[in-house]
This record gives sequence, C-alpha cells and structure tokens, in this order.
Amino acid sequence: MENRSVFSTLKADAPASLVVALVALPLCLGVALASGAPLFSGIIAGVVGGIVVGTLSKSPLSVSGPAAGLTVIVFDAIKSLPTFEMFLLAVTLGGVIQLLFGLTRAGILSEFVPSSVITGMLAAIGIILILKQVPHAVGYDGDYIGSFEFFQGNGYNTFSSIWFALRDSVLWGALLISGLSLAFLFWWDTARPKTGPLRFLPGPLVVVLIGVIGNLILQSAAPNLALKPTHLVQVPVSHGIGEFVSLFSVPDFTAIGNPAVWTIAVTLAIVASLESLLSVKAVDELDPRRRTTDKNREMFAQGGGNIVSGLIGGIPITSVIVRSSANVDAGAESKASTIMHGLWLLLSVLLIPTVLNLIPLSALAAILIATGYKLAKPKLFLQRYAQGWTQFVPFVITVVAILMSDLLIGIVIGLFVGFVFVVGRNFRSAITFACDDDDCLIRARRNLYFIHKYELQRELGRVPDNRNLLIDLSSTSYVDLDNIEIINAFIKGAAFRGISVVVRGDIARRSAPLINAPSYEVGYA
Repeated sequence: MENRSVFSTLKADAPASLVVALVALPLCLGVALASGAPLFSGIIAGVVGGIVVGTLSKSPLSVSGPAAGLTVIVFDAIKSLPTFEMFLLAVTLGGVIQLLFGLTRAGILSEFVPSSVITGMLAAIGIILILKQVPHAVGYDGDYIGSFEFFQGNGYNTFSSIWFALRDSVLWGALLISGLSLAFLFWWDTARPKTGPLRFLPGPLVVVLIGVIGNLILQSAAPNLALKPTHLVQVPVSHGIGEFVSLFSVPDFTAIGNPAVWTIAVTLAIVASLESLLSVKAVDELDPRRRTTDKNREMFAQGGGNIVSGLIGGIPITSVIVRSSANVDAGAESKASTIMHGLWLLLSVLLIPTVLNLIPLSALAAILIATGYKLAKPKLFLQRYAQGWTQFVPFVITVVAILMSDLLIGIVIGLFVGFVFVVGRNFRSAITFACDDDDCLIRARRNLYFIHKYELQRELGRVPDNRNLLIDLSSTSYVDLDNIEIINAFIKGAAFRGISVVVRGDIARRSAPLINAPSYEVGYA
C-alpha cells in the first residue's frame, strides 16, 4: 500500500526529473517536426504531459508527452485541415472522448493484453532506440531524434541509415562525445555509490555536461571537430514574455460542426488511448515495486491532458515508454518526478533556451542508447525462451513487427499473434473420456467455454449404448450455456440408447433447471 506523499521522495525524484526533461526535450521537438506542427507545439505537449497528466494520473512512474506513434496520423490530419487551429480543436475533442473512455471503464481492456506482447514491445523499443540513435551518435542527424518508423522520411530505413551514417557521415567530434558519454554511463551503473550524496547524481546529467563542455573545448582546441548548430538541440528562442506568449495558439471553435474535425478527433482518441494503456501497463512491469496503475483513471488523465494541450496549442499526448523507462532508470519513486520534469521543460525554454541549444544531439543519443540496452538486454530474450514457445513466439514476432514497421502497427500484429496463442492454449484438451466395462466417465478438467463445444460433442459421441455415464463437472466453476445445451440434448437422447446419466459437481447443482432428464435417472453425486 502506497501511503507516502509524492513530496517525501524528492531526493530521488528531483534528479530523475532532470534526466527525463533532458531526454524529453529533443523528443518533443523531433515529434513536432515529424508531425508537420510548429516546434513549440511539441514543447507545449511535453509540459502539459508532465504537469497536467502527471497530476491527474495515478501512475507513479509513467511520463506523458508527444508520441512518435502518432506522427503519421498528426501529419496527415494537419495537412488535411485548412488551419492548424482546426487541428487543435480535434485534439481538444479527442481529449473529451478519452474522458468518456475513462467513464465507461474502457481502460480495463489493457488487462487482456498478453504479457509476451508487453515485454516484446519493451524489447523492440529498446532495440529501436539503439539502432535509431547510432546515426545521431556519429553525427548524422538526417532523421529526427525519437523516430520509431522503419521507413524514414529522408528515404532511408533503420538499417540503411546506419550504413550511410557510418560510411559517409561520421563526425569525429560527435563520435568522441557519444563514445565518452556511453563509457561513462555504463561505468557509472557499476561504480555509482550506494551511500552518500553522489548516489543521487544521475549519469545522464553528467553526460549532458560532458557534451556541452566537450564541444566548447573542441571549438577552442580543434575547431574542425566542433559540432555545428545543426547537430545541437534547437529550441525556439523568444525575446521577452510577449514573444513567448505569442508561441501559444487556441482552437478554432467555429469548426466544431466540421465532420473532418470529428473524424480526426475520434481517430486520435482511439490510437492515443491504445498507446497510453499499453505504455502504462509496460511501465508497471518496469516498476521495481510492481505497483499497478488504475487504467480507467489513466484514461481520464490522458483526456484531461489532451484537452489542455489542444486549448493552448499543443499536439496530442500519450504515455510514452521512452520517457517513462528513462524515469524508471533514473531512480524515480513517485509521480513528483513526472510533474517536475514538466516544470523543468517550461522553465528551461522560457529562461535558458540558448543554454539548451548548446547540448549536442550525440550526447542525448548516448543516453537513449544506454536506455535502450536496459530495455532489451539479452537476458530478457533468454527468459522468454525458457518459458516455452507459447510465450517466446508472440514475444519475438512483436519485436520483429515493431522493428520492421512502426510502434502502432507492430503492436497490433503482436496482439493478433498473442491472442492466437491464447486461444490455442484454451483449445487444448479440457475433457477426458474413459470406459471400464459398463461404466463410462467424461470429466471436465477446467471451465468449459464456447470453444469447447466440439470437444464435448466428440467425447459424448464416444459413449456406447447401454452404459452408465458419469459426467464429472466438479472441477469447473463455469460451463457455457452452449455446452449445457449439448449435455441436455445428450441426456434427452440417452434414454433411447439405454444410457443412465449422472452429473456431478457444484455447477450441475447451480444449473439444475437446465440439466434435466425427465425420462431417466439424473443424479448429483
């Protein structure tokens, strides 16, 4: 039971929130850029995802913001509508629809997602983080940081982009910074003190300092190796409060009767809800304390976040596994980290945008590569393999599908395969049949559902004439009505074949009005 205040864990949450803010910043900008939206709209979504969703949500570790999984939908929506303000109205209406999802308790649907698909999603995201950040780590920034699509907007795919970057686009200054950063991160994981103030020092924060200071040194000592502004974070810089306020936008409510706006709103609500529910469930798996998030409340929080984001000029929000896993990895203990990360984003773009624009993308790429490794450690694959093919196959297919398409399509494929295996497990024999002289036994070893109709009919068909049959339902707590009808039909015909039937089990007693045989013996042993 969680009784502690969110402010009682500030020693862990404050440094973690800084790490998440540093990771979130380029992701916010990258997703906005890929979506065809103003760059500042991505920052708005990140701030709202931290402060508003973080406050409303009951998830202790999930972090929300603009998501790469929505970029294609958002890009097409902005392109199809006459103005960006009409798109903001769709975002706001999508948030209202998500509130309705929460009120109708639609969040419970996430509990039916197979665990193999959840872990497959986490592993795939880890691998994608590694593969997608390799070009940024060596200085090739052709695709936006935070991209998840296999086919990129610059004409390359995930693998060809790496080949091109390593063959033709290596910047030795970027490689030096990312190499030192990765070496420090992996060393710090093992050398970090268990006691004392240094235990709260987040490795990614040191990496950012390594990147900024390192590039400044290169500018003085080796200008040919120094990184140019195109390889650094590029936050919009405003000169004064008035110019900063002008970066915000409001929806065009005159378009509320436009069918296209409503179509986009429903699409955003459904896709964002699916991505959020799966991400929150995955974060619960990453939580060292294995706390469980109220999924219906999460729908309410996400809806509230999208309403606010749309009202002030932000793009859609979901729970994002990259930010969330960075939050977990940084040692966060409560949602105070999520809320503070939103505050840091807001204050930094307001007060120190020029300082943020000194951060090399290669340093941030190193942070994401280290995060990706922790999500996709080889041990995870070995654990799933040891659990058998019914767990390993959906896991691997989910990983491959996400790698070769994008997050949303890959998850849908993984869900389909996972459900096929779930149904397949339920098709395993649930009924045993045995005969000894004149006595026969049909025993249900577990609950009988609709999918067991054929098996039940087959076993009943094996009973010879002139026998005593015991139908043992004592191991069941539920028998589908279709199966009860099959038993009733058999009982009605049994008298004409000289078969005496006895039904045993509590389910038989509860179903006494349904299981009947007026012309021959029916008993409950």
